[in-house]
Amino acid sequence: MSTLSIHLFGKFSVHAGGQPLEGFDACKTQELLSYLLVHRARPHTRESLAGLLWGETATDKSKKYLRQTLWHLQSALEGHGGGNSDGGGMDEGGALLSAEHEWVRLNVAPAAAVWLDVEVFERAFARVQGKAGKDLDEETKRIVEAAAALYKGDLLEGWYQDWCLYERERLQNMYLVMLDKLISYCEANGDYETGLLYGSTILRYDRARERTHRQLMHLLHMSGDRTAALRQYERCVAALRQELDVAPDRRTVALYQQIRLDQLEELGQPAAELDTDAQTTAASLPEVLGRLQQLQLVMSDVQRRIQQDIKAVQQALKH
Repeated sequence: MSTLSIHLFGKFSVHAGGQPLEGFDACKTQELLSYLLVHRARPHTRESLAGLLWGETATDKSKKYLRQTLWHLQSALEGHGGGNSDGGGMDEGGALLSAEHEWVRLNVAPAAAVWLDVEVFERAFARVQGKAGKDLDEETKRIVEAAAALYKGDLLEGWYQDWCLYERERLQNMYLVMLDKLISYCEANGDYETGLLYGSTILRYDRARERTHRQLMHLLHMSGDRTAALRQYERCVAALRQELDVAPDRRTVALYQQIRLDQLEELGQPAAELDTDAQTTAASLPEVLGRLQQLQLVMSDVQRRIQQDIKAVQQALKH
């Protein structure tokens, strides 16, 4: 039995022995298998699956359509750990699909001889969840890189079912977090060029991701391109204004001031992530002083007008 290779990132595909597996032309067959794979950690009732895939159809018909689709799916998987439908549970060979009387479930354990891109991707994310990118070891960094490379596109591109849209956003957020950790790793290890590529990838998905703009500003400055770092700040300001109608965070402004004044530390913690009160105050001091001067001018003008009004009243009283 050859290993099944199933790709859900980008375009749906199922391969066996390097060749496309036939029997998956029907949209509902693809959707049923994809849903079961994404939610592979638990069994599903037939009723819930019928309602999910044929929600606008009468219950008896939706269950009939589910039985037919399960049969097509089992037929397509026949010879590749297709599964059983007699309610007897998983067979000793590790069948991929088990369609019992009330429940349907998948087995993507090693015995089922299935490789799933989403499963590999999620395992890599779980490995680095809660860890700072700069603290990754070389092996973990390679695992994350390989997982990120599996992201050939968003989950099941071209599909717009509600469940798919939710899972698509969840997995995309995981992808961006992993790229963010790789940027931090590259920054800590002086691989600025690769870090810039990861950052550019993130901004293609979310051009208003302010943290990424700060990382790129810092990487560009550290690589010796101060002008490009300042232009990155301008792109950040424009993206935030157009996408969210907000101004940059004080950390972003502080980093910009450091780069503009060429005062960014080249060692230690990346300046893009510094957020101390002292640093923020120092970076914004010229702006604060300028506002104080404007306020003094306004107060002086108000005081002058008050004195003029007092004199006018006094003269009027004399007459």
